[in-house]
Parts: sequence; C-alpha cells; structure tokens
Amino acid sequence: MATTEKQLSSQSLDDVPPKEKDVAALPLSDATVDIETTYGVNEKALLRKLDYKLLPALTLLYLLSFLDRSNVGNARVEGLVTDLHMTGNQYLTGLTLYFIGYVLFEIPCNVVLKLTSPKIWLPTLTLAWGIVATLLGVTQNMAGFFAARFFLGVTESGLFPGVVFYLSMWYKREEQHYRISLFFSAASLAGAFGGVLAWGIAHMRGVGGLNGWRWIFILEGILTVLVSLAAYFFIANYPSTAKFLTDKERASIHTRLASNSDATRNEAFTWQNVRLALSDPKVWLYGLGFHTMSLPLYTLSLFLPTIITELGYTAAQAQLLTVPPYAVAFVTTLAVAVASEKLKIRAPFIMGPASFAVIGYIILLSSEKAGVAYVGTIFAAAGIYPATAIVLSWPANNVSGQTKRATANAMQISIGNLGAVLGTQLYRSRDGPRFFVGHGFAMGYLCMNVIVVGSLWAILRAENARRDRGERNDRLVGVATDEWLGDDDPRWRFQT
Repeated sequence: MATTEKQLSSQSLDDVPPKEKDVAALPLSDATVDIETTYGVNEKALLRKLDYKLLPALTLLYLLSFLDRSNVGNARVEGLVTDLHMTGNQYLTGLTLYFIGYVLFEIPCNVVLKLTSPKIWLPTLTLAWGIVATLLGVTQNMAGFFAARFFLGVTESGLFPGVVFYLSMWYKREEQHYRISLFFSAASLAGAFGGVLAWGIAHMRGVGGLNGWRWIFILEGILTVLVSLAAYFFIANYPSTAKFLTDKERASIHTRLASNSDATRNEAFTWQNVRLALSDPKVWLYGLGFHTMSLPLYTLSLFLPTIITELGYTAAQAQLLTVPPYAVAFVTTLAVAVASEKLKIRAPFIMGPASFAVIGYIILLSSEKAGVAYVGTIFAAAGIYPATAIVLSWPANNVSGQTKRATANAMQISIGNLGAVLGTQLYRSRDGPRFFVGHGFAMGYLCMNVIVVGSLWAILRAENARRDRGERNDRLVGVATDEWLGDDDPRWRFQT
C-alpha cells in the first residue's frame, strides 16, 4: 500500500523515526518490519497487551448486548406472553420489531462512530440499551413490549459493526479475524450464561409482587447500565491517543499498520466514500453471506428455550438445557477461528460449519424422540456460531478505505438482519415440537450460505489472480505514488 510518512496518524514528520518513514513508504504487503530492532518493542508482547486491554472490555459489552436481546426467549417460557395478554403471533411481532429498529439504524450509528469516538459512542450505546432493557421488565401491555423491543434494536444496532471497524484500526488485516471471532464468541457465552441466569432469577417469582420474567429483564438491564458507566473509563480511543500505550508502542502500532492497511491514514469522512460501499457488489455479497447465517443464528438464540420446552421438558429444565448447545458452540467458534487463522483461509471455514449445522436441522426435522432432537440443537449451534463469526470478519479484512469499511460493516449487519426479521415469524406455537417451517427455513438458508460464500470465494480469488497478472494496473495511470485507491487499488489483495 503506497502509504507515505505524512499519512501516519496525527504525528508530524519530525516525530516519525527515520526507519518508520522508510517502512511507511513501502507498498502494502511488501514491508517486513522488525519492531524490536526499530523501537525496542517486542511485537508478540505488544499484541498480548492490546488483546488484554481491548478484547475483554469489548467482549463484555457484546455479551451483554446478546444477553439483553435474546433473554426474551427465556422470559417467554416464564410467562411473559400470558402476563401481557399477547397471542403467540403478537409475541413474534415484538421480536420482528427489534430487528426492524436494528436494521434501520445500523449505518447511521457507524457514521456517528466515525464522526465521534469509540470512547464516547460505544458506552453511550450500552447505557441506552441497558435502560431500554430494564424497562422491558416493567412494561404492562403489548404496546409497551412492542415499543421497548423496537428501541432495544435501535440502541443495540451500532455496537457490533462499530467494534469490527474499531478493531480494524488497531490490528493488521491477518490479525483481525481471530480477534473478531473471539469477540463474537461472547454471543454463545451469553446464551449459556443467560440460561443459567434465567433459571436462577426465575426463582425470584413473587418478589416485589413481580413475576420471574420481569426480574430477568430488570436485573440483566441494570447490570448493563452499571457496566456502561464503567465503560466510559475502560474503553480506549484509537492508537494515536490511547493512554495505556507508551510512545514507542504507539509508533510501533503505526508502523505495523502503515505497511498493511489504511488504518494510519488521516481520512476525512465524505459521503462519496459511503457511496463507494453502496455501489460495490462485493459488499452486498458480504451482506448476503451474513443474511443467510442470521436467520438460523437468531431463530436458534431466540427460540431455543421454546424448542426445548416443546420437546417435553419443563420451563426450568429448558432454561438449563440451553447451556450445553451454547457451551459447545463457544468451543467450536474458537477452534474454527484458530484453524482458519493458521491456514489463512476464510471461505472453507464458513462453508464447513454451515454444512455441519445442516446435519443438526436434519436431525431436528426427522426425529420424534426428545433426546435425539435435543442433540440436533447441539449440532446446529456448533456449526452456526463459528461460521457466523468468520463471515462477520470478512469485510473488515477485505474492504479498504476507513469510511467505506465502516459503511460496509454496517451494511453487512443490516442486510444480514433482514434474515432475522423473517426468522422471527417462523416458529409459531402451533408448529411444535417439530417446527417444520422454522427448521426447514433455517436448513435452507444454511444451504444458501454455502452457495453464496462459495461464489464470493471464487470472485475474490479470480480478482486476486487478475491483479497478480497486472490486468488492473491501468487504474494507477495518472495516480500519485502516495495516493491510495482503497480496495480498488491493484496493489490490494483480498483475503479468501
């Protein structure tokens, strides 16, 4: 990447060591920097420090986000629908409204992140959805439930794409995938943790004159509010201003990123760069890749307690039985991420787990025995979560241009969650225990995911081959050596 020394964050040329100037001027992927020789900073130790400072805090926020959106499934089996005098279909409408709010505000939230800062925006989002989540516990009727679910979607919409963009400003391209997968693993942890928590909180039934499902929302919402207030102090901004870094570590990060991505460029926000994302067919395919995963992902997370209850288990048993599928999913998410990182390939590690999840739905659709069908939920979770983690990291690795990447990340989640909007209407009470419509759609979507990801894989490999042959070099005619064309630049290579 033809990044020059004058593009290194907000530092002046006099502040940049000579060796850093030389590295910054090298094209992308051609620079090999010995950070320890240049700055006396051990690169592995620096990465461990970044992981320790960044990932636990971000993962905690996402765990709370997924917990606050999916605990409605736990609340349902504890009497939410009965107490609010709703039908099963009206409950499903409430689930749909969450994703409508989520989709509508995805891109605006990431634009706000670009215009403000992570240290302010991410905790503010967390505070907002924590308040809404708490209010779910005191709503008295269907209208209140609908409004709270819609605004929960609005307030949660900016976290995941915002964090994906944020991590791309700290780590090299090949380092982001594992970190995003680790971050996403909080979703499966939230499922496991949420089942145990819901089982315990449900025993508060009658405390304060409130049913157990209300305490699930109230206590988990208050927890989110408290964490959000602390987050203003433990969420860092970008490397150029992060207080936990020494000057040498800061310079090391800039040097590493300058030769690898666009993270050190001082790119101003423009609507033209937003339009670049909207007009790129590959960005839409990344979105379709998540779209075909979001339906099975969210139908499983929202309806797993109901699915297990319909197999003949009690509400208390169902809360606890949600734990094993999520625990297995957590392990497979990390294992698949490590394997993908070591082999430096993405697409096969999306298609493989998606195919594995298909087996789970075949079991769910074909077996009438409760124990066997329950095993199907474990297979489904074990495949859905690792595949989703990798598909979500793909545009962060492959889209260049900060505003374009922020927009692409938001577009992917928006397009993806349209699948979730459909999924919320598929698991109707009268369809249990086999849920042919819901399970059938989930299985079909997973098969579509294999086709979409396989097609995108072929497109990216073909484009890389064209650039290797020099067929895109005409784009550099009349372009200054220090100008970067984003992922349209023929010096850029896509990760496949």
